[in-house]
Amino acid sequence: MSERGKITDGMNDDELNARHAEKMAKKKAAREKIMATKTGEKGLVVVHTGKGKGKSSAAFGMIFRHIAHGMPCAVVQFIKGAMSTGERDLILKHFSDTCQFHTMGEGFTWETQDKARDIEMAQAAWEKAKDIIRDERISMVLLDEINIALRYDYLDINEVIAFLETEKPPMTHVVLTGRNAKEELIEFADLVTEMEMVKHPFRSGVKAQIGVEF
Repeated sequence: MSERGKITDGMNDDELNARHAEKMAKKKAAREKIMATKTGEKGLVVVHTGKGKGKSSAAFGMIFRHIAHGMPCAVVQFIKGAMSTGERDLILKHFSDTCQFHTMGEGFTWETQDKARDIEMAQAAWEKAKDIIRDERISMVLLDEINIALRYDYLDINEVIAFLETEKPPMTHVVLTGRNAKEELIEFADLVTEMEMVKHPFRSGVKAQIGVEF
């Protein structure tokens, strides 16, 4: 029997509940003490990367939070231009007054099979992104799948980081998604989440499905 089991063995329900309440009260006090020291605010550079699903979905969750609070935001899609997505359709139909949506890509690289064109479109998307980020009225900017453009060196990672460091307004959040995020970006970012793939239905012959992947 564990030490905890020895301590609680023989206690009645009232005693167990009282012990639990005391334990939770201590945890609450400790957490409130920690939270009291977290008073700073800043515009975050957020990276969603990794091989697992959900990078863009999580980023769009933050975009929809901004929309719900009436906070101006924007999306620049670097790759996913060839297909319709639920997020884009919803925003364009109902929330275009709050959220700008710019689809700049023409599909994944293996679909376009035109490196020069891919570079041209990625750079055009980055120029659009810079213009939007500079606008202090925009609270959050999602750069969807920019990590893919960076991975293939369609964009200069040093230029991207230098811009975010020197020209991003202090309170603007910028979210960058896509697998294989550059180490330089991971080091620079304030918040980095790596999506880990544990299981994927694609490996069992299940295709991408509407309402789940797009």
